[in-house]
Parts: sequence; C-alpha cells; structure tokens
Amino acid sequence: MNYRYIGNSGLRVSEIGLGTMTFGTNANKRESFKIMDRAYDAGINFIDTAEIYPSPVSKELAGVSEEWIGEWLQTKPRDSVIVASKVTGGANSWFIPPIRHGLTALDSFHIIKAVEGSLKRLKTDYIDLYQIHWSDTTVPIEETLEALDKLVESGKVRYIGTSNDTAYGLTKANEIAKYEKLNRFQSIQNNFSLNNPRFLDELAHICQKETISLIPYSPLAGGVLSGKYNDGNYPTNARYSHHVTVGSVREQAMAKRFINQKTVEATKRYMALAKELNISSVTLAIAWTLSFNFVASTLTSARNKEQLNEVLAGVKFNINSKILEKITKIQQEILYPMG
Repeated sequence: MNYRYIGNSGLRVSEIGLGTMTFGTNANKRESFKIMDRAYDAGINFIDTAEIYPSPVSKELAGVSEEWIGEWLQTKPRDSVIVASKVTGGANSWFIPPIRHGLTALDSFHIIKAVEGSLKRLKTDYIDLYQIHWSDTTVPIEETLEALDKLVESGKVRYIGTSNDTAYGLTKANEIAKYEKLNRFQSIQNNFSLNNPRFLDELAHICQKETISLIPYSPLAGGVLSGKYNDGNYPTNARYSHHVTVGSVREQAMAKRFINQKTVEATKRYMALAKELNISSVTLAIAWTLSFNFVASTLTSARNKEQLNEVLAGVKFNINSKILEKITKIQQEILYPMG
C-alpha cells in the first residue's frame, strides 16, 4: 500500500480508503467486520463514515455504521487508524435528513450535537478528519467554520474538510478561514470517476494551487463501471436496482443520473480498454483516480471482503500517458455521461 498526505495536514492516509455506507444495509455486522479486517490487513488505514450512514438512509438505522466501526476500533491501536466522519448538511438542500427531527443545520448547535454523537458511537475521544456532508444554504459559512475551529482547538477533531462542495464554496470558505485565522478545509470529498470527471473542470486547479486534497467517492460510479448494469441489467440487492424499483423520487432521479445511455456506453468502452490491458474495469477505474496528484485517498465501499481485491489491484497498476490518452478520447467522445 502507498500513502499520501491530506492537504498540508499531518494525516498520512492509504491511497485506498474504506467507505462504510454499506455497513448496516448491504453488509451485515459480521461481514462489515470482515471487510474492515481485510482492509486493515492490506494496509488501508483510512476509514470514512458519516453520522447519517448507512445508505439508503433511514431514521431507524442512522448511526449504525459508526457504532460498528466503534466496536471494531477497540480491536486495533487507535492511532493506527485515521477515522473520518461527517456532520449532516442543512435540511434546506436536496432532501430532509431523517435525524434530529429533520431540522439539521450547519450552525454551532447542530455541529456540536453531531460530533458528540459520533464520538460516542465511534467509542473514541477524537475524530481525525471531520467533514461537512453537504453545504447549508442558510447558515453563514463563518458560523460553520467557527464551530469547526472550536472542535479542533478542543482536541475533539484534528482536521476539517468539506464534501459535495463547489469551487465557489471551497474557495470562499478557505479565504474566510485565512483572514479570520480559523482552521481551513484540508480536503474536499466529491463524486469523481471515469463517468464523472467534472472535478477536473475547476476544482482540480484549486486543489493543486492551494494544497487541498480530493478524497474521491464513488470511483466506480455507483458500481456502474463494474459493468453490472450493462444491457439493462438490474442485479438483485444492487444499490440502483433498489432506487429504480422502490426508491424515493430523489433516489430514482439519482439512479437515472448514474445509469443512462451515455454512462452504459462509456462503461462498455472502459471495459474494452481494461480487457486490452488484462485488468478489470474496476481496477482501471481506481487506478485512474489515483493518477492525479491532488487525490489523497480514493474511497470505495464493499458488500463483502472479496470485492476489495480488484480495488486493491488499482494501487499497483500504473496508468501511463498512452492509457490516459485513450481514456481522454472516450471522455471527449462521450461528454459528461452523468451530466
């Protein structure tokens, strides 16, 4: 395993990070522990979660992922694992979160409530990287940053980051942090994959110039890049199979973004390229994200420990300039498959 630093922080993380939104829905407790053990044994030292996980989110299960991670952490030296979690964003955005009575906000009150809950469930006295899950369109970013800064000063949080953010949001927040002498965002966790390269348009430039790290999530484009949704297939128990059949209006819209004519066609081309390289499309997708120097750790989740094998192979596979040219050609011919 190789390791990289997050931003200009002291967090040295494995190039593969373990996402845990499946813990409690698509992976039961026993399998979740097996996945964490497999990851740890492979050199993965970075685990990412959120107070609202698992997904699909629900009032009944919110917090279960953190609870299971907390139990597992008791079996390992605490400082050998870098734990990241997230405070739920504002309820004025893309959906009403089923926690804190649907009144979530990124003000001081909710941030303190959130971190205290996460610390209790994780059975630890500090969180290495604490991120806002998505923005709040009402609460001023100054109040959010001041609350997060107090958490760092208290020792409950080591560093802070943002997620699902924009070039404007990231730049404004860190400029305010600079002039107000507050702790800044060291990372941004956004959707980034072969099927969704939009981060390269603006945010990548900001990250490179300001030494901010991207922590990509959904590098397999929600599993689409594995090819399992090709030819109209919707595998049993797959995430978007659920969204299409019984999901909410929001989840159905998300499914259409991830699975459409353009994403399926692009996936077929990436699978053909992977076959030419004698690797899986999963390995290719992971290796592509790691080819960028602004990426610290690529997050991937799993239903079982075996799924980590092709992901881990992505660390060893070198994406050279010729392969990048072929990938760029596909991306130019099928522009922004996910919109």
